[in-house]
Amino acid sequence: MLFSPSRRTFLGASFVGLASSPFFAADNPIAEVIPRAFDDAAFAPSTLFLTWQRDPTTTMTIQWVGTTGETSDTTISCWNSKDATWTTLPKKTPTTAKPYPKTDFKVFRAELTGLTPGADYEFRIGKNSPKYKFRTMPAKANDTIHFISGGDCGVNPHAIANNIQAAKQDPMFALIGGDLGYDDGKSVEVSLAFLRNYSKHMVGRDGRLIPMITCIGNHEVEGGYNKPREKAPFFYSLFDGLYPEKGYSTLDFGDYLSFVMLDTGHTTPIAGEQADWLEKTLKARADHPNVFVVNHVPAYPSFRNPEASKSGKPGTGDGNRKHWVPLFQKYRVPVVLEHHDHTFKRTKPLIDEAASENGVLYLGDGSWGRLRTPGRLEKLTYLAAASRDYHMSLHRIQGEERFHLAIDEHGKVMDVSRTGQRKKGVERTTE
Repeated sequence: MLFSPSRRTFLGASFVGLASSPFFAADNPIAEVIPRAFDDAAFAPSTLFLTWQRDPTTTMTIQWVGTTGETSDTTISCWNSKDATWTTLPKKTPTTAKPYPKTDFKVFRAELTGLTPGADYEFRIGKNSPKYKFRTMPAKANDTIHFISGGDCGVNPHAIANNIQAAKQDPMFALIGGDLGYDDGKSVEVSLAFLRNYSKHMVGRDGRLIPMITCIGNHEVEGGYNKPREKAPFFYSLFDGLYPEKGYSTLDFGDYLSFVMLDTGHTTPIAGEQADWLEKTLKARADHPNVFVVNHVPAYPSFRNPEASKSGKPGTGDGNRKHWVPLFQKYRVPVVLEHHDHTFKRTKPLIDEAASENGVLYLGDGSWGRLRTPGRLEKLTYLAAASRDYHMSLHRIQGEERFHLAIDEHGKVMDVSRTGQRKKGVERTTE
C-alpha cells in the first residue's frame, strides 16, 4: 500500500516533540509525517537538504522529498550573495522529480554547476519560498577546512542532540557513514524523520545549510547484506547522484581532498570488482594530500568480535582486512572512518594490525544516536581509545596535518588525535 497524502499537505511541519521523546511519541507515526498544508507564499519543504554529486568547489545539489503540485513552481533561483540582489536576474535551474519508492512522493533535485569556489550563495524554490544560503568549498586547501563525521544516527533524542552539537561546530559539511535513520529499506516514516531532523538542525551559525555526504550501511537495506540496490530504495533514490550504479564512489574536492566511499557488502561484495576499483582509485590518489576512506562495517571493531566463531563464521571486518586493509597500507591512506559498532573508538596507527608511526588510523565507531559498551583495550589490542559515549568527530585540515576531535552530545571534547602525511606505503613493524 502506498503512503499517499493529498496535494500541498506533505511538508509543512517538523516533528513536534521528537527531540524530547523516544523515537515516535505519537501512537500513530504516520500522523507525524502528514503536516499542515502550505500555500505557495510560504513553501518551505521540511526535508530540504544539500548534497554533492561532483566537485564541491563548483557544484551544489539541492534536494527535498515532496508531492507533485504542492507548489506551482519548483525551479531553483540561485545567485551569488555578493554579486546579486533580489532585483537582479538570478540563475535558474529546473528540478527533476523522480519516485521516492514505496510512496506517492517524489524526490525533487537540482544540481547547480559552474559555481565560484569559496563563495556564498542564496537560493529559493519558485517565486515565494524563503531565501536559503550555502557556501561552495574553496578551490585550494586552507587552514579553515573542517567537517563533521559520524554514523549510526537514528531519529531519537540523542541523534538530535548530536545534530545540534554538530551544527554548533559550524562545519563545511557533514559526512555520515551509514545507518542514517534505520529505515531498513522499508519504513518511509523513519526515512522522512531522519531528513526532517537533519534539515531542521544542520544549519550553520549564519543560516547556511550544511551539506550532507553519506555512504551506505546495513540499516539502509532490507536484509542488511548481499542484496540488490532495489532493497535500499530510500538511500539510492536520494543519493544515486553520487552512486549511480554501484554502492561505492569517490568525491574529490579540487586536488586537495578526496573521500573514497565504500560499501561493506550491503549491495556490493567487498571482494572482486569493488576491491579492484579501490586499488585503482587509491593508486590514482596516492600523492593527494588528504585521502579519507569511509565505510560502515569496521575492519577493526570496538564491540563486535573480529575473530572467527567456533562454527567458522568470519569475524566482523574479516572481508575488509583481507581485501581492503592491504590497499590502505600500500597506498598510504592516513585515515579510515568506520562505524556500525555504536561506540567511540580510535585505533593505534596500524600496519599489519600492529602499531606503527607510519600506520593507518581507524576512527569511529558510529554512536551518533546508538550506543554500546566497547570491548576492553587489553583484549582488542589494536585499540588506543574506546568509550561508551554518543559522539561525532570534528576534523580540521591544517597544512600537512589533520586533527581529529571526538565531541560528545553535550559538546565536550572527549579525545584529540592527529595524522600527518604518510611518507611510505606498507612498512612492517618489529613488534
